[in-house]
Amino acid sequence: MTEKSNSGLEVGRQAMQAEAAAIEIAAGRLGEGFERALEIILATKSKLVICGIGKSGHIGGKLAATFSSSGIPSVFLHAAEAIHGDLGVYQPGDPTIVLSKSGSTAEVLRLMPLFKKFNSPVIAILGNMDSPIAELADVVLDASVEKEADPLNLMPTTSSTVSLAIGDALASALVKARDFTAEEFATFHPGGQLGRNLLMTVGDVMHGKERVACASADETLREVVIQMTRFPLGAACVVDANNQLLGIITDGDIRRLLSGDGEILGKKVGDCMTASPISTHAKMSLGEALRIMEDRPSQISVLPVVAEDGADFIGLLRLHDAYQPSFS
Repeated sequence: MTEKSNSGLEVGRQAMQAEAAAIEIAAGRLGEGFERALEIILATKSKLVICGIGKSGHIGGKLAATFSSSGIPSVFLHAAEAIHGDLGVYQPGDPTIVLSKSGSTAEVLRLMPLFKKFNSPVIAILGNMDSPIAELADVVLDASVEKEADPLNLMPTTSSTVSLAIGDALASALVKARDFTAEEFATFHPGGQLGRNLLMTVGDVMHGKERVACASADETLREVVIQMTRFPLGAACVVDANNQLLGIITDGDIRRLLSGDGEILGKKVGDCMTASPISTHAKMSLGEALRIMEDRPSQISVLPVVAEDGADFIGLLRLHDAYQPSFS
């Protein structure tokens, strides 16, 4: 690696560390103003408007999406477009969050008297607490930073990140204050893997017992390999005569056995299986099942499914199936 690339790596690290430090400082400044902002937003019966322009506008658009996904109807108002008709979005009393690094952004400043006409309480997230917008706002949250993260100290980097973090802090605190649940979140976010994890259950995507390679502990590996070839799901489940789950043997287990001893096909399955494996049940959310499979030192790619009382073996969940989009 060249000296130049090493220097670039170090600059990148310093930039991230500077932003992290600035967020920590901003977190320490939160106080009564933050609590008052929460009260204003909680009291609204309509929607939240978030206004900005430039890089602050991009942050505002993201925050509007975040608030909306947490059940607070929110829209982004572009400060320049507002005076050309977009103020029609307002209903009397809609609270507004404005974002500005300088606190004197001309387009936002021009709107401040108009917000008052709509009886809109204004929460300002500003990089300058001694500024015209700060004087006109109902609540001011301090997003000031000592310097930007880029080497020129010019690009909105640290400042925009701190503004975003303060907005995210508001959204997070509102989730707690409103007792907003994961089920409610899923209502507003039904698409993508997040929605899939929250709305779908193991039973929706698992393979039923009739499509899974099954074996008894007394069968040979040769017999179970034949079953696994017929039902290529990456594993065979070992059950007793009462359909109780005893263990599991995976494709990886067989490869590891082969690497240690080529003469394995005559071995008993019970001597090679993983006994009492981790399992799930059909009513468990897909997200919880994924945590069981992935949040561990060694990822699990297949998970046996048993009845809720832990009795009958009923199927198999593959990691691949948990992530595969459903078009039904």
